[in-house]
Amino acid sequence: MGHSREAHRIPSAGLFLYDHDCGFCRRCVSFARERVRTRTAFAAWQETDLKAFGLTPEQADEQAWLVRPDRSLLSGGDAVAETLRFGRFPFRALGRLMALPGLRALTRAAYRVVAANRYRLPGGGDTCALPPPRDG
Repeated sequence: MGHSREAHRIPSAGLFLYDHDCGFCRRCVSFARERVRTRTAFAAWQETDLKAFGLTPEQADEQAWLVRPDRSLLSGGDAVAETLRFGRFPFRALGRLMALPGLRALTRAAYRVVAANRYRLPGGGDTCALPPPRDG
């Protein structure tokens, strides 16, 4: 495939890792860049040295991740909220709301529903389907 797996410099707004094989995910990243105009950087997890961030391909395939400059990680709805927080108004306010303790659980649940159904959403397809849940 020829993708480089270089270590990324983490910008002050973080590095958002997404699934490049998923059309819905690519559309969301495009929206974040063009409309939200977030200062967060984006990288396909398939082109990233996941081990440098303490992640596995399975973890990256299950949900989006945001790597902060201190290398701490946020996942799923928390990663989306933080990314919005570094965007322009009104997205910045939305990101802050999504991270409030009372709404955080709702944000996380909404993310899980969207992620589980991303193959059905605009831009989605069979390559967007998540693997079946692992048995605990």
